[in-house]
Amino acid sequence: MAKSDLKYVAAYIIPLCAILGIAYPDNFSFLTPIVAFGIVPVLELYTPKITNNVPTSAKELKAIHPFFTWLLYLNLPLIYGSLGFALLSINEQNLTSFQYLGLVLSLGILLGSNGINVAHEVGHRKGKWNQLISKLLLLPSHYTHFTLEHNYGHHAKVSTHEDPATSRLNQSVYSFWVTSVVNQYKNAWKIQKSLLVSESYSFWSLKNSMLINTFLQVAYLSILFTVFSWSTALLGVSMGIIGFLLLESINYIEHYGLLIAQSKSGRYLPVKEIHSWNSNHLLGRILLYELTRHSDHHYRAHKKYQVLDYYSTSPELPYGYPTSILLSFWPPLWFAIMNPRIPKEMIQMAQQKTLKTA
Repeated sequence: MAKSDLKYVAAYIIPLCAILGIAYPDNFSFLTPIVAFGIVPVLELYTPKITNNVPTSAKELKAIHPFFTWLLYLNLPLIYGSLGFALLSINEQNLTSFQYLGLVLSLGILLGSNGINVAHEVGHRKGKWNQLISKLLLLPSHYTHFTLEHNYGHHAKVSTHEDPATSRLNQSVYSFWVTSVVNQYKNAWKIQKSLLVSESYSFWSLKNSMLINTFLQVAYLSILFTVFSWSTALLGVSMGIIGFLLLESINYIEHYGLLIAQSKSGRYLPVKEIHSWNSNHLLGRILLYELTRHSDHHYRAHKKYQVLDYYSTSPELPYGYPTSILLSFWPPLWFAIMNPRIPKEMIQMAQQKTLKTA
C-alpha cells in the first residue's frame, strides 16, 4: 500500500461533519450539506482531474490489501453510531425547525454516501459477511432490496429501456425518482421469485432474501417508533428517504441518455466503458470510494474500487458528482448542458424507441 492510498481516509469527512452537526446544532446543523454540495463543488472547479490509473504491476496486491476493505467496514459503526446519536439528540433537545431540517439533510446525505454507496461496493463482493454488512448499511435508508436488484437487474440491463435505474433522454430527475424507486422494487421481487423457482425453493424459504428484507425493514421501523417519539421516528424515516433519493440522483446522472445498441436479432450488445458517465474529479472520487469511475465499474463489475480504471473513451461529466446532482435539480439547465454531450447514435436510438412506443 502506498502513502497516497491514505487519501481514502478523507471519505470520513461526511460522517465527521454529520457528527459535528449533531453535537453542535446551533452552529453546525447544516455543515454536511454545505460541505457536500457547497464547498466540494467549488473546490472541484479549481482542482485538476486525475486520470492516472494504478500500474498493472501493483493492481493484484492492491486489490487484496485489507486496508481498503476495512475502510468500508468501518462505515457500519459510523452509520449506526451517528444515526443513534442524532435521534437521541433530537428526542431529548428542543431544536428549532431550521436545526431539524439541517440534521435530517445531514443524516440523509450520510446514509446515502457512506451507507448506500458503501453497501453498493460491499454488495458486489462474495461471502455472507459482505452481504450482511451490505444489508445493514441499506436498512436505515429503507433500501434493503437494492443489492439484489442492482446486481441481477441493473448490471444486466444497464443503459437499456428495460432498466429502471437508467434515466432516459429528456427525463427529469423528479420523474426518474418515481419510476426508478417504484420499478426497482418491483424488479427486485421479480428477480427473487425467478431465483427461487430456478433453485426449487418455496416462497417462505430462508433463501427468499426479499422476505427477510421486508422483515428487517418492518423491525427497523418498529424499533424507531417504539424507542423514540413519533415525531423523532418520522424524522428518522425522512433521513432514510433523503438517503435513497441521493442514491437515485446519482443513478440519474450516471447513465443519463446513454443506450446500448441492439443486434439485428434484437439482443443487446455487451456493456462497455462507453455506457456510463465518468468523472475524474479527485474529491468526488475519494468521498464516494471511486464510484465516479463508474464506466469501469460497469465494464468490469468484479473490480474493487481501489483499482478501477479511467478510459479516455468513456463519456465524461463536465462537473463532479455533487455539482452534477445540483444541476439535475433544474431540468432545463441539465438538458442544455448534457444533451449535446450524448453520442448522436444514442440520441437516435432514444428517438426511435420513443416513436415505436408512441
